[in-house]
Amino acid sequence: MLKKTIYCFILFLGCFALFSCKKEKETVVKQVKIEFKHEANLQITDSSGVVKKVLKIELADNTFEQQTGLMYRKNLDQNKGMLFIFEDTIMRSFYMKNTYISLDLIYIDAEGSVVSIVKSAEPLNEKSLPSEAPAKYVLEINGGLSDTWGLIPGDKISYNKL
Repeated sequence: MLKKTIYCFILFLGCFALFSCKKEKETVVKQVKIEFKHEANLQITDSSGVVKKVLKIELADNTFEQQTGLMYRKNLDQNKGMLFIFEDTIMRSFYMKNTYISLDLIYIDAEGSVVSIVKSAEPLNEKSLPSEAPAKYVLEINGGLSDTWGLIPGDKISYNKL
């Protein structure tokens, strides 16, 4: 009887060990391509009102969009950009963490005037890129375009949501 009990106990432990060892499921992370979402049109004019450029833009007007920005994008068309819209006007600073394309960062005050421009920010660099004056908006465009379009502090930005 004792042999049967020991045999049954060993059999029970073997079954328990066999069925309690779960194979963990392998997690596969699928990368999603982030598509441009045309949410507004933006116009850049000089101080006398002459139009320098018209762009299609995405809006970053909530915390998640502002924290993500153009991260993980592999490209951005020349006539497109992203406008960050903040509730307050303060000194701002951006960085290029997880951003694969060079960008120009155009800091804009509450009245829509360009206050400073960071040109050709280096991709994936986490160095702070501060504004030179308080800003309510930040426009991100492809690196080098602010020079190509002749943008300077004092230019005006206006946009219309679609």
